Amino acid sequence: MRAVLLALVLVPFVAHADRRVATTPAKAKKAKKGKKAPLPAPAKEPEPDPEPEIDMAPPAPAPAPPAANPMPDNEAVTVTAEPARVATKKKVKRFYFRGGVAHVAPLSTSRPMELSDVDGAASLAVKNGPIAGSGSTVSSATIPAISIGYRLPFGGDHLSLETVLGTPFTVKFQATGTLANESIAPTALGIPTGVGPLGPELGEAKAAPPLITLVYNAAPHSAVQPFVGVGAAVLIAYGAKVTNPMLTEVSQPEMSIAPAPGLVLQGGIEAKIYKGLYVRLDVKFIAFMLARAEVHHVQVRTPELPLFDTVEVGTAKMSVWVNPLIIQGGLGIDF
Repeated sequence: MRAVLLALVLVPFVAHADRRVATTPAKAKKAKKGKKAPLPAPAKEPEPDPEPEIDMAPPAPAPAPPAANPMPDNEAVTVTAEPARVATKKKVKRFYFRGGVAHVAPLSTSRPMELSDVDGAASLAVKNGPIAGSGSTVSSATIPAISIGYRLPFGGDHLSLETVLGTPFTVKFQATGTLANESIAPTALGIPTGVGPLGPELGEAKAAPPLITLVYNAAPHSAVQPFVGVGAAVLIAYGAKVTNPMLTEVSQPEMSIAPAPGLVLQGGIEAKIYKGLYVRLDVKFIAFMLARAEVHHVQVRTPELPLFDTVEVGTAKMSVWVNPLIIQGGLGIDF
């Protein structure tokens, strides 16, 4: 009886153990076979995406939108290089001056001297009108002078306005031809007057020729800079007086000189010799400058005429083409 009961109790346990032993190797074998050659999965509908996990980190900043019409690479290089070029550009000094000396040499020619307002006893010896073969000229002078210029902000630093400042100088009028070598009134009614030649000296005046030119510099940033210019000038004379001994023996005549405008032509060269120090040679020619001088109340002594001790000749007029050539040299700086 006991044996029967024990058998009834052990039978289920043995059966359950046999099932475990039988199924476990099969499962292992099946898993092993799946690793080596998995069977293709049957086609099935795509599964919906899994719900995204919630990321607790702060969101990354959005990238900046691309610029419209992005520039090509070569243009981008140009843009980055341009500020460097502008930053290294040398500042232009607008004002400059060059100080030195100027030699003024008039290339003068003249018309014959004319007499007017001749009357009375003088009309017996001379007549109104030009004196044949007579003439006059103007002396040269050397003066200290300074050229001051301003470089214009347009024109690529090639253009500038320039003027010359100099001390007033003395202009001497001299007689030439028959006026200097022969008597202007040798006889009156066939009677010798005793009036001799005037000689070379006529008169003098203080003069200042203000001028302004527009200058073109061919190479404004080079060590050697050639330039040309054109402009206008005017000869202003003051303090004019007659200095001829014969004409001033009786009384002092009145002398006046009208302003004389002219056209300026300029050329020259300057060179940088040390840092900001420049040396310059400048040549100017003033064309069409006609100086008109008049001498009023001219009286001369007539020692050979028994009835007239002195005679008033009238008014003498002189017209001289001055046309000065100005050669200037000096040193200077820009500022």
